[in-house]
Amino acid sequence: MKKKKYIIAVQANALNTLKVNTDTTLLLCLEAQKRGYKIFWYHVNDLSIDKNKVSASGCFVKFFENSKNFFLKNKKINFDLSKSKYILIRQNPPFNMEYINSTLYLEKLISSVKIINNPIAIRNISEKFYSTKFFKYMPPTVLTKDINKIKIFYKKYKKIVIKPIHGYAGKGILFLNNTFKKKEISKLLHKNGHAMVQKFLPSIKKGDKRVFIINGKVKGAIRRIPKKKSNLSNLGQGGKAYKTMLNKKEKQICVGFALEDYNNIKNAQKKMKDKNFNFIVLNSLENKATCFESLKNKITIIDDYNTINFDLKSKKLVAKDIVNHIIKIK
Repeated sequence: MKKKKYIIAVQANALNTLKVNTDTTLLLCLEAQKRGYKIFWYHVNDLSIDKNKVSASGCFVKFFENSKNFFLKNKKINFDLSKSKYILIRQNPPFNMEYINSTLYLEKLISSVKIINNPIAIRNISEKFYSTKFFKYMPPTVLTKDINKIKIFYKKYKKIVIKPIHGYAGKGILFLNNTFKKKEISKLLHKNGHAMVQKFLPSIKKGDKRVFIINGKVKGAIRRIPKKKSNLSNLGQGGKAYKTMLNKKEKQICVGFALEDYNNIKNAQKKMKDKNFNFIVLNSLENKATCFESLKNKITIIDDYNTINFDLKSKKLVAKDIVNHIIKIK
């Protein structure tokens, strides 16, 4: 009996816009092919709903390594996306209504197809707005459409970077050094709306570090170095990527412990966030069987992804659970 070939549908830009040497989407497709998957390729504006079925007009594609002619398309067809094993959302911004509409189409498939990333999450989370959760790790930053606020920020820091809120790959970035370029800033704001404005960090010349995390575990890292006479480390802007490692400080894991008598989970989550713990071990005063003199304990481990409740057990086994979680996230 012939083995069934599963299908990965890829929602992306035109095939001829892929950069053979650097495009992650191409590398993902090549790896999927090696594992026996067929690749169906379509664009955002190819989506339809008919008789309550989400379909896309596109084609099956065969990819090749190390070749100028790196793909071969089959005849264009209308494909029922519910027949896919996975759907990869890989198109570039702009994050406009076309982009948002595509998430509404795909949301109907969440219960039957694994979609990466979840279309609801894509719609609800803006990369640059989400970064405001980590202000304490960032250079001085404002998000605004007010050119007067940008001018005040520029006067304070002298060298600043202005990025379109929904920009990507280093495109449309404006660097201000000796002159406040009002005309260029107004043009950027008119075209893109709100912007992220940050103090310029000269250390970018030495590169930035990108860390790859899968299911909460670090799988690798690269250092991106800008090309000569550039401040942009983005690969699409001429930056070069070099394999690197996390340093000792970056590898550190900080575990917190909380003892709460009310609003247990909420208070523990707040403490974890305020203290910058990797995870927190919650003990509750509500459980009288787990007092300090007891030989047993009942804990809850809370991290950025999960809240895990453990059964009542010996403190020796509790210690084992905590160490296991440290090893799991390291």
